[in-house]
Amino acid sequence: MLRFKILASVIPVLAAAVFARAEIGSVSHPCIALGDSTVELTSLFWTAGVHVAFTEDPTRATVRVQITDDPDAADFAVVDDGIGSELDSCQANPSTRLITIAAQPVDGGPVIYLSSEGPADYRIYVRSKTFSQRDAAALIVGAHGGHRHLQAASL
Repeated sequence: MLRFKILASVIPVLAAAVFARAEIGSVSHPCIALGDSTVELTSLFWTAGVHVAFTEDPTRATVRVQITDDPDAADFAVVDDGIGSELDSCQANPSTRLITIAAQPVDGGPVIYLSSEGPADYRIYVRSKTFSQRDAAALIVGAHGGHRHLQAASL
């Protein structure tokens, strides 16, 4: 009976270890390079330094992000499907900032209202197979902790 209890307690730990290793080692997440650091989306909630949330109610938002069809009008454009895509521009390093998308606002973190109409704190243009509009909005807002001033960013 004792062996069964030990086995029953070890199986969940092993399963969690296998899941965590697979998540960390083999999954590629959207990221952007900002100067000498990188900002990357992660699904590992506990490792993220910034937790952003989305809302459908503009009155609950702390940051408004407008989706634009014109890359010249955007503050942040993601186009990674062409020949010039920089596949290795987001190398993990000690200064990598991890961002996660939470279902609900966490500890006063940014709450994003994503819309195709203004007014907006940021305007984004996204044409990508790997980035969704939500990913791009989360990265650019999370990169600045919800602040409304933007630096140059690249893929």
